Amino acid sequence: MLLDLRTIYFIVAVSCFVLGVLQLAAYATGRFERWPLWWGLSNLLVGVGSFLVALRNLVPTSVSIDGGNIVTIAGYMLMFFAVRVFSGRALDQRTFWLAILLISVPVVLIVSDSSAVSARLLYVSVICCLCDLAVAREAIGIVRRERLYSAALLVGLYACTAAIFAVRSILAATGEIGGPDPFGGSAIHSWMAVSAVAFIMLRSMAMVLMAAERSRNQLTELAHHDPLTGALNRGGLAQHLPALGSQPVSLLIIDIDHFKQLNDRHGHAAGDDILRLFASVSRGIMRSGDLLARQGGDEFLAVLKNVSLEEAMAIAERIRLAFAAAVMQRPDLAVFPTLSIGVAARAESGGDFERLTQKADEALYRSKREGRNRVEVFGENQQAA
Repeated sequence: MLLDLRTIYFIVAVSCFVLGVLQLAAYATGRFERWPLWWGLSNLLVGVGSFLVALRNLVPTSVSIDGGNIVTIAGYMLMFFAVRVFSGRALDQRTFWLAILLISVPVVLIVSDSSAVSARLLYVSVICCLCDLAVAREAIGIVRRERLYSAALLVGLYACTAAIFAVRSILAATGEIGGPDPFGGSAIHSWMAVSAVAFIMLRSMAMVLMAAERSRNQLTELAHHDPLTGALNRGGLAQHLPALGSQPVSLLIIDIDHFKQLNDRHGHAAGDDILRLFASVSRGIMRSGDLLARQGGDEFLAVLKNVSLEEAMAIAERIRLAFAAAVMQRPDLAVFPTLSIGVAARAESGGDFERLTQKADEALYRSKREGRNRVEVFGENQQAA
């Protein structure tokens, strides 16, 4: 036999209390951003609201009905705020709390009659439905921006609860649920409340999964990128190479000329600035799908996808000239670094990446032998070293 509605509200309250305390404890560890604080508070508010509603006819109406519904609305809106904080798109807090205040006013002023249960259920259900739809929309944005696939789970869960609240709104509008006594034994209302308990637990689990997936992605990003320039490191480049397949690829091996003299004359801080400058200039010229990797020291690799040898040479020349122009804007330097670039290309099914690297490396050393600050290309009539 299904539990009566008052008991279900108490179960919702206890579940939200437990989740809220756990999330606040997680925030207190200092290992997370501020979203667990708001998420924990939202669960506590929903728990308090559900508890007060469950006390209907046991405490004054202003406490159980008005207070319970206002606190529940605040909790649901705080969930949206928590997800916004998680996605890095936090709202202004003063505007947010003002919105909660304005949305809560009708609970007291418009449907303050204790017998107007259906009208109150309709209003609160519509607000909760809109909040859940807003959270689902925010989660869709997280999926698109960060490729957090666990956020798709959150979209599904909030879409389901939004649908439940939409059905609840329709039933309240038609008078199917509500009436003088909301705990009067409506089976459909009880089933919806039971479903709410499951979804509350699942939504909190989805948020934890999102945080774990984001942390994993951030660790992977750190492991595969050079922290100074943001370019791929050797391991990061190796992770991308299988995706190249047999498509035509051009490779630039780029060496910063006179880099040791620059460090000796101006110090390593100046050298770090030049490395960052080079990476910034190169990314501004390369396409979004191309790869820039730091091989170590002052040597970089640029992998250009689906470009001809002539196009790769033109890109290399643009990088060389743009870097030279950027360096000339640094009048504090006594040593002006330049770029020596070796270029090689492979046609479709034209050999492995290691062979391509050998060709570009030979072209780079020819550039250095010819006087540096130049672009040289590997020709098929040359003999590999």
